[in-house]
Amino acid sequence: MSLTLRVLAPDQSVFDGSADEVILPSTTGQLGILPGHVSLLTALDFGVLRVREGNGWKSIALQGGFAEVDADEVTVLVNAAELGSSINADAATKELEAATAALAKFEGQPASTEKLKAQQEQARARARVQASKA
Repeated sequence: MSLTLRVLAPDQSVFDGSADEVILPSTTGQLGILPGHVSLLTALDFGVLRVREGNGWKSIALQGGFAEVDADEVTVLVNAAELGSSINADAATKELEAATAALAKFEGQPASTEKLKAQQEQARARARVQASKA
């Protein structure tokens, strides 16, 4: 018994296939989905979606969205997504370092649009690094 997983971004279908297990980066923490899971709708945060197929795992960097689980079908709608296998780990690490440095400039300052953008960029870069190394 397996799950059907679809990961859809506005510009592409990132993944469409079967999975034995899915781990979602929900806004309340990691959520594991196995066949027979109860129906569920959850918000997703920036993070890494992990897909187990047999004994192997695949990683997909997500940039927020929603996931629906219903009758062994998992549909993930996200703002953007990228397969971990297609991410250059060295470039992603440099992006994370740059994003962390940009966010450090706002330390001790009150919330602002620029600070929020810097936090989101750091979260995106961190997800890409994690997905590239998985």
